[in-house]
Amino acid sequence: MFRTVSISKRALTPFEQLVIALVCEGKSNSAIATQTSHNEKAVENTVSRSAQVFGIKSDRNTNLRVLLALAFRTHYGDAAFANLGAPCAHFEVGPDGKTTCQLPHVA
Repeated sequence: MFRTVSISKRALTPFEQLVIALVCEGKSNSAIATQTSHNEKAVENTVSRSAQVFGIKSDRNTNLRVLLALAFRTHYGDAAFANLGAPCAHFEVGPDGKTTCQLPHVA
């Protein structure tokens, strides 16, 4: 199933970026609320508002948080993946000592 997700219609606020970065780490709204000293409703509203920025709508076949995390990582980079501390099987160390992703990218 193909989903249409647009590049953000406006810049995310610093708090929206923080919340969505934590979503990318797999954190629940409760955990994000605790970490950011906000209540769960504020986090829930921030997630919903951020999804609107990317044109993501929730329905019974869509996990809004997953699409939001993918859109965020596409737009803002993969720092969230690096923060997970999970090894990536696609990285190899080249002769220059730099780590590069060997996963073929789809154009």
